[in-house]
Amino acid sequence: MAVPYALDALDPRELRRFERHLTRCAPCRTEAREMGEGAVRLAGAAAAPAPPALRERVLAAVRTTEQEPPPRAPVTPSAPPRARALLVPSGVPVGAFTSLAALALVLALAASVILAVQLVRSDGRIDRERADAREIAHVLAAPDARASAERDAWGRGINVVASESRRRAVVTVTGLGAPPRGRVHQLWVMRPASAPRSLGLLDGETPVIAAGLSASGASLAVTIEPDGGSERPTSAPLVQLALESVGFGE
Repeated sequence: MAVPYALDALDPRELRRFERHLTRCAPCRTEAREMGEGAVRLAGAAAAPAPPALRERVLAAVRTTEQEPPPRAPVTPSAPPRARALLVPSGVPVGAFTSLAALALVLALAASVILAVQLVRSDGRIDRERADAREIAHVLAAPDARASAERDAWGRGINVVASESRRRAVVTVTGLGAPPRGRVHQLWVMRPASAPRSLGLLDGETPVIAAGLSASGASLAVTIEPDGGSERPTSAPLVQLALESVGFGE
């Protein structure tokens, strides 16, 4: 339950039960903390400043989109005015309606953001970003998802949330800064029995999906390579993380 806990996705009953468990389970406390830190890093890495015309476009779309009127609650004539305002079906707590209203607000805001993104980005890019977001969500929500991170003395780090069952990991790097002109950061899976395999180029701290991982991989590493990337690493790793720490190769 560490993943939905870190994403604030547990219902109140599950949350109370899991937090009671955390008071007596040090490994779960560590995993929940690492998952939470990973979720914050992923959110921060994916953030981008809004385009200048975003507000106007969203408001224009809202003005031209027909809205459904809110449903009217049944009124019991015999109930006092204050009681009529709080009528709920038998057996349903009032707090449930508050939660539903908050959820509806979140969904409405998310829909507005998606609409705005669709207005300012090409369809191809939207499709790719949706696919990446789905992959990231699948890894984070996997029952066997595990998180780990490595830092060096200069503050450079690599953060990984991996699922052995899905053979995938979400990888972000921090503190590397921009590569020198004409160079790029490239992600590799290092394998002792065969040549390293490229997992693609990194775009700053944007999360990357590392696919096709297996027990044959020893670690994930980032190197500096010539523009466009290399077939084999040409420099020593800047940051490196053992895959054993996230459930592979055990």
